[in-house]
Amino acid sequence: MSFSEAEKRTRGQRGPARKTLVKAQYETTAAAADYAAAFEDWGPTARYHRSRRHIVGEVLKDCPGGTLLDVGCGPGMQVRNLLDERPGDFRITACDQSPAMVEAAAERVGATAGVRLSVADIEHMPFGDGSFDVVLAMGVLEYVDAGSALREIARVLRPGGLAVATMLNPLSPYRLFEWGVFWPARRAAGFAERLCGVPPDRRHPARRTGIHAVRPARLRRMLWQSGLWPEDVAFYDVTALVPPFDRVARRWARGWRDAPETTVSRGARRWLGTAYLMTARHSAAGA
Repeated sequence: MSFSEAEKRTRGQRGPARKTLVKAQYETTAAAADYAAAFEDWGPTARYHRSRRHIVGEVLKDCPGGTLLDVGCGPGMQVRNLLDERPGDFRITACDQSPAMVEAAAERVGATAGVRLSVADIEHMPFGDGSFDVVLAMGVLEYVDAGSALREIARVLRPGGLAVATMLNPLSPYRLFEWGVFWPARRAAGFAERLCGVPPDRRHPARRTGIHAVRPARLRRMLWQSGLWPEDVAFYDVTALVPPFDRVARRWARGWRDAPETTVSRGARRWLGTAYLMTARHSAAGA
């Protein structure tokens, strides 16, 4: 399978239909709470987020602090982690297009000084040019027009500032199997169950997400085109397992909680990463 063919398989719906699909996923308080709960259990989602949290901490360790924007902040897990591990280092602004997510983040952060929360779309952010020293875009570019989002990130980032973005890895064995086999099989099963009269709450669920993931070379070009100078790429949530076997294995293989560094790679194991992180500087620093 060629790169272009693999990318086509990961493309979600486009335009207004895709935006509506994305927004509907986390409109309710219950949906936001379920998403946050998945961070803390023992399944693949928790492993993914623990691995991501580790690599974000690694790339920020040499950053002395300053103004930081967490765009697409979700229920505030990354903000809470920064407050706990880097107290006082960052003046944090966090935003998400979902009011339910922002509300969940507010509950998690509490009345912490130096944290500002708002409802905002990454493609049209209500912040001034050059407002931030660091911009984090964790798990958000897959759901939006990534080119528009990166241009907005470049706009609000100060000259020489650091952008940290993640993307699902469409060429990993995990994603190829998940998107090409696992979810289509569940949809087929759900369709057959509907024809057989199985009640909706007992059918195999397989919701559509609107995800459009791109390979690292493509994201690197998009960063350049947006005025951001790529510096580093690291792959995380490294695993040779695929769904649904990973769900079974996570019940007993729990070393990733104590040693998340084993789930990150920049070497030969990198293509087993279900996602990757890329850092970039504002072009003023790379010119």
